[in-house]
Amino acid sequence: MKILVTGGAGFLGSCLVDRLLAAGEEVCVVDNLTTGNVENIKHNLSNSNLRFTNDSVLNEPLMEKLIKECDAIYHLAAAVGVKHIVDDPLTSIKTNVKGTDIILDLAHRYWKKTLIASTSEIYGKSNQIPFDEHKTERVLGSTKIDRWAYSTSKAIDEHLAFAYSKKGLPVVIVRYFNSYGPRIDEKGYGTVVARFIKQALKGKPITVHGDGGQTRCFTYVDDTVRGTILACTTKGAEGDVYNIGSNQETSIYQLAELIKELTGSSSEIAPTSYESYYGKGFEDTIRRVPSILNAKKKLKFEAKVSLQEGLKKTIKWCKEDW
Repeated sequence: MKILVTGGAGFLGSCLVDRLLAAGEEVCVVDNLTTGNVENIKHNLSNSNLRFTNDSVLNEPLMEKLIKECDAIYHLAAAVGVKHIVDDPLTSIKTNVKGTDIILDLAHRYWKKTLIASTSEIYGKSNQIPFDEHKTERVLGSTKIDRWAYSTSKAIDEHLAFAYSKKGLPVVIVRYFNSYGPRIDEKGYGTVVARFIKQALKGKPITVHGDGGQTRCFTYVDDTVRGTILACTTKGAEGDVYNIGSNQETSIYQLAELIKELTGSSSEIAPTSYESYYGKGFEDTIRRVPSILNAKKKLKFEAKVSLQEGLKKTIKWCKEDW
């Protein structure tokens, strides 16, 4: 098959590309390298089955040409990383909403199966734990708080996907839960893990926002990629949304302690204010835990890699490649 991967030079996208190429697929990558990095796909550039275009999904004539030629689309291109969103909400909103609109419109025109990458940010501040794709009510803060622009833009992406699904387009949505692993970058996915490891390796204070009691479920990249491919290739999965993540709940303070231990670092764990990093008015979510029942039932997917095992592999990569 000929597969189009938007955002394919990013952390998640490049790992997906690795897996697709290994399976013998022909892959076309589009990435404008805003948060992606050509180094992530450099080892594949000599592969005759890979074609890389340094451009934006907002380039509609280009996307029409590529979508017309492909068999399926993995749409991962997006403005990602909470800090990135807060710093430039306007570009983030336009990239996410307009980009997905272009992809889905063209996918519908040429009738190409499409996977839309979404996020656990969709659930906002909801306290209905675990987050169920069909039942959990979204709870967001004021529209004056830029932090919620990402959640809102990705929710519009999902609404667009479901609208095209109702027109018969084979489309599926995945919501990622805090992916991390080799190729993490503080600018995008895996932000907190990347920051903590870098601080620990340099012997600098590991800065935990607030009291560190907020929890997340960290998902190793191999699991995320496997779940993504299952969502796109499983017969009957179309027209639905799936949480792709581990349900192992870990506090941010516990994460800092574990990274300090695994790196053998002498760094202190230093609580710091959200304001010092994100600016005034930032709001965080207290818990973020996925229900894994839908993905387990329909995709036969369940995360396998433990946080400790995944962090060991990630730290090894950071030591060798940073």
